[in-house]
Amino acid sequence: MCGIKGSSAAPLFLLLGFISVSSINADSLSAPLNVTIKPLEGNSAIVTWDILEGDPVIGFAITQQKKDVRMLRFIQEVNTTTRSCALWDLEEDTEYIVHVQSISMSGTSPPSEPVLFRTPKESEKLASKSPDEVTMEEVGQAAQLRAGELIIIVVVLVMWAGVIALFCRQYDIIKDNEPNNNKDKAKNSSECSTPEHPTGGLLRSKV
Repeated sequence: MCGIKGSSAAPLFLLLGFISVSSINADSLSAPLNVTIKPLEGNSAIVTWDILEGDPVIGFAITQQKKDVRMLRFIQEVNTTTRSCALWDLEEDTEYIVHVQSISMSGTSPPSEPVLFRTPKESEKLASKSPDEVTMEEVGQAAQLRAGELIIIVVVLVMWAGVIALFCRQYDIIKDNEPNNNKDKAKNSSECSTPEHPTGGLLRSKV
C-alpha cells in the first residue's frame, strides 16, 4: 500500500513543481519601464514603454481604466516586438489609469507603475497647437498642393515651348520667302519702266 501511495503522489509532486517553476519564470519577468502617455486628440492616445534587455518578451497586455470607475478595458497582443499601443474611443476631458504588462512564454510580468493621464478637450487641443506644429494630414495636403503647382508649371513651360517653336518655324518660312519676294519686285519694276528711245526718231513735218 505504501508503494501505491508513493506512485500516486509522484505525478502530484511533478505537477506542483511545474507550476512553481512557471510561476518563478513569470515572476522573473520584469515589469515594463518608462511608461508614458501621449494624448493625440480628445478621444485617442498613444502609450509607450521600455523593457529590460534580455527579457524574453513576446507580447504585451494593457489595462485601461477610468479613474474612480471599476470598469476595465483589457488589450493584449502576442507575437510582436512593438513597444507602443494606440488607445481609442476615449472620452475627452476624462482621467484614465493605465498599466502595462510584458508577456513571455511562461506568463505575464507584474504590472507597471500606474500612469494617470487626462484626455484634453478638443478646444484645448486646438488652442495648444502651435503654428509650427504640422500633422500628417497637413503634410499630405501640402504635398498635394506642391504636386498640383508642379503640374501647372510643367504645362505652362510646355505651352511656352510650343509657342516659341511655332514662332521660330514661322520666322524661318518668312526668311526663306524674302529672296523670292525681292526677285519678284525687281522683275515687276523692270517690266513697268518706260523703254529707252533710240537716238533717231521721226522727223516732224514743218508747217
